[in-house]
Amino acid sequence: MAVYTKINKKDLSYINNKFRSKKFISFKGIKQGIENTNYLLRTKNEKFILTLFEKRVSKKELPFFMKLMDQLNDSELNCPKPLRNNKGNYLIKLKNKSACIVSFLEGKDKKILNYKNCYDVGKMIADMHFCTKKIKLYRKNSIGIKNLSPLLNSIKFKSKKFTNIEKFLKINFADIRGKWPKKLPSGIIHGDLFIDNIFFKNNKLSGMIDFYFAANDYFMYEIAICVNALCFDKKKTKFLLNKKKVKNLINGYDSVKKITIKEKKSLNILCRGAAMRYFLTRLYDYSNTPKTALIKIKDPKEYYQKLLVHNNLRNYGDYLKND
Repeated sequence: MAVYTKINKKDLSYINNKFRSKKFISFKGIKQGIENTNYLLRTKNEKFILTLFEKRVSKKELPFFMKLMDQLNDSELNCPKPLRNNKGNYLIKLKNKSACIVSFLEGKDKKILNYKNCYDVGKMIADMHFCTKKIKLYRKNSIGIKNLSPLLNSIKFKSKKFTNIEKFLKINFADIRGKWPKKLPSGIIHGDLFIDNIFFKNNKLSGMIDFYFAANDYFMYEIAICVNALCFDKKKTKFLLNKKKVKNLINGYDSVKKITIKEKKSLNILCRGAAMRYFLTRLYDYSNTPKTALIKIKDPKEYYQKLLVHNNLRNYGDYLKND
């Protein structure tokens, strides 16, 4: 979440005309995140999130995200539910951009997950995968490993000191693409389960938000994304893999949905691919985000370190056994 596009009281009146079932009385920009513009909307007794879609989200793909969240709610998975406007549609036009309003998910993100949290997140992911396997929606993963070449080529390495990074990226990207697994169990994944997209209330998992990277991909790729996003501990400037967190995440998932041998064998290459994806997107955002945006840019170096860690591991057991 972030704020690129400013709205005012006149825009709030426009929103109220479009959603007459609710009476919104205030709005406040949300700074966290980097993809879309988000505001907290309030009625007298309820809270909602207004999202204006920016950057990488394609307008034609928005109905997929809305229908997915709606159907996940019907399956009793805790996530935001999109509101329908006066005409029964999820989307409106605001500030010349597509926009939606979704219900507010109670709870908040935690800065650091404990082992029990990781286990519960694993269970929640497996529950979601069971739901999405039955949902008849499809979206190609626009930033899956096979679609990252344009992103890599668009990054501006502005000085000679970045030459080694550029070379490192290209060598690793070619190796990861060449070793990418085929025919793993697949369906719709969340695709961006970072710590700020997972909410807890009274130290209990309350649900997940921000489905705007959801797509059809390998279920195990979701686990690889979560290993990168949730299972590293920061010690000063170093990011160290916490294998107990990995083990709890995987055990939680496996308690609901069994992981196949082929999926286990693919974990290392999928983790490398997930680290590559976030390294590239952060490098791109680092060099392309406008200075006027109310936004907190995430450091790309974190995923350089994580990719190096994965490059020094080989098999599934390497992620579970302490050295």
